[in-house]
Amino acid sequence: MTVMAKIALLFVVFIDIIGQGLVFPIINTLIMEPTSGFLPSDAADSIRHLNYGLVIGIFFLSWFIGAPYIAKLSDVIGRKPAIMICLFGALGGYAITIVSLYYDSLFLLILGRAITGFTAGNQPIAQAAMIDASVDDADRGRNMGYIITGVSFGLVGGPLIGGFLSDPVIIGSWASLKLPFYAAFVLVIVAMLLVVFYFQDSRQERAPFEFKPLEIFEILWRVTKYPLVMRILSVFLFFHIANVTFYIFIENYMTSRFGYQTFGNSMVMLVIGFALAGSSTFLVTPALARFSKQRIITVNLIVWAISAAAVIVSPYGWLCFIPIFCFYFIFGITYPTLLSIFSGSVSDEEQGWVMGITVAVFTLVGGVMSLLGGELMTINIHLPFFIVIAAAVIGMTVMSFTWRSPDIHRLTDLKPAA
Repeated sequence: MTVMAKIALLFVVFIDIIGQGLVFPIINTLIMEPTSGFLPSDAADSIRHLNYGLVIGIFFLSWFIGAPYIAKLSDVIGRKPAIMICLFGALGGYAITIVSLYYDSLFLLILGRAITGFTAGNQPIAQAAMIDASVDDADRGRNMGYIITGVSFGLVGGPLIGGFLSDPVIIGSWASLKLPFYAAFVLVIVAMLLVVFYFQDSRQERAPFEFKPLEIFEILWRVTKYPLVMRILSVFLFFHIANVTFYIFIENYMTSRFGYQTFGNSMVMLVIGFALAGSSTFLVTPALARFSKQRIITVNLIVWAISAAAVIVSPYGWLCFIPIFCFYFIFGITYPTLLSIFSGSVSDEEQGWVMGITVAVFTLVGGVMSLLGGELMTINIHLPFFIVIAAAVIGMTVMSFTWRSPDIHRLTDLKPAA
């Protein structure tokens, strides 16, 4: 794979992720700020928390439905056509979101996020394309690190774009909550051009195309035929309950407890992006060379539990940035490690499917925890972070009991117990 082809794939992932780093702080402002005009100014905080959870939850649930289907489709029609389908969906989703801001329409905002979510399957396709071009396990791990680098740049670029283009202090009267979405619209077009001119599939095998309306359920049910994948998923599930719950509600928490607005929450996303960029770009290969994959995952879960507790007890907003950084710095090392474990658990012909499954778990958990967490925030704003702590502890417990077999140890670089 050429350098420009890798850049095209990383830019595609970047576009996928700015839909979170750019959009989440703006949605938080639209829903939570009484002065935004998007909801009635006298709407209670409980209603705002519920609507925030609804908008974010619909995005993740739509992503859950679309991602594994499109990832599987990429095994059939090729990576490039599947990527283009996702980019066209993003283009339409951003257009509807822009219209929703002009009319202060919650329905159109949800519709735009739903369309964007359904076609937000580029990350697993890019992962599969990188795996197609990998020559060995080390190269595969390195390429997974590149994908997380694309993710981290998206998390950095999103809040920079959103914060810069929506802040009148920086660009004066040009600033608005709509302008960042126009910028994202243009960036999607740039991504399309890069894919068209520079990316070519390295995997040329194709299966006959068959449209099956229930394909999504067949893809997910297929996991039951892979005991090894299911055991990995048992830990991956709690890993993402902790990850997604922290990620979705940290901005809402900073607004509700410390009064942070769009710019402040964009800085939260910026810290997350820099933490991911630093660790995923430079530390994945050294960490895998020095430590077993299982130890990396265990340390990650311990750091997460401590970080969530630190957020709960922090008396100042600025102090929260330290545990936020630690949370995602370790994530940048661990997530590509987990992806490499999943990749090694199936054949080369099933890489698109298994990468789609990893995103399906992430998005399903994101949808459920968004809807559930919005309700929990109305009870106590600390509750989502207690869930993070509980999920991290349960994840470590499940791993200690289910990852004892030789086939798991083969994937995690551990020798089975005598």
